[in-house]
Amino acid sequence: MSEITLSKEDIHKGYQILVNKNHAIKNPCQFTKHLLPIGLRSNELLLEKNTANLLGQLLDSIAAKNKIALVSGYRSLKEQEEIYQTSLLEYGKLFTEKYVALPNCSEHQTGLAIDLGEQAEKIDFIRPHFPYSGIAEDFRNQAAKYGFIERYQKNKEAVTGISHEPWHFRYVGYPHAQIMQDHHLCLEEYVTFIQDYKYGEKHYCFQTENKKIEICYIKAEANPIILKIPDELYYQLSGNNVDGFILTMFGV
Repeated sequence: MSEITLSKEDIHKGYQILVNKNHAIKNPCQFTKHLLPIGLRSNELLLEKNTANLLGQLLDSIAAKNKIALVSGYRSLKEQEEIYQTSLLEYGKLFTEKYVALPNCSEHQTGLAIDLGEQAEKIDFIRPHFPYSGIAEDFRNQAAKYGFIERYQKNKEAVTGISHEPWHFRYVGYPHAQIMQDHHLCLEEYVTFIQDYKYGEKHYCFQTENKKIEICYIKAEANPIILKIPDELYYQLSGNNVDGFILTMFGV
């Protein structure tokens, strides 16, 4: 058995962290350690390295690298503050609150989020055109397989606090993206959904063609938290940025 020691502070790290106006980023600097450039050299941006690699694979799978523009990836706190203030001046408070996250409440500061647009001479930086047709829809149809979700869906505005953004995608990992798509859940809803599957009790089971994946929730009550995982078991662990952890066990 492998013994894993977790701190309560670890709930703010990982691929399934929830970032919104009610759950801010606690340590913005932690996300700068694992960034990778992606895109054309003339328009290169940064993403968390695993996110960048899988996005590249997804774009390759639909032959989209010259058809889809990478508009915005990782942003520093300073950049997010500048974008927010500029939007306030140019578009006003109502527009900004709908489409621009507050500094330290933006997924872009994690390196796990990407704004995409159809390739064009002029692309709107705040609201790039990414329709439900053509190459953009091809991207959506494959996104979950690579761990990406359309983060701010239509009819989820009351839950996410952000208006519908067809261009904004977030990496949460597989099979989480697929489960969210299958159950029509946004990330806020998924974090709550998984809390019903407590570690050591009833786990959520996801069956692929050749293996079973189990997902469960661990509440960060003690400090430190000690987990025992079988040595032969491949697993991933992520904080939810709310109150605990999401444990994903492969080939259980």
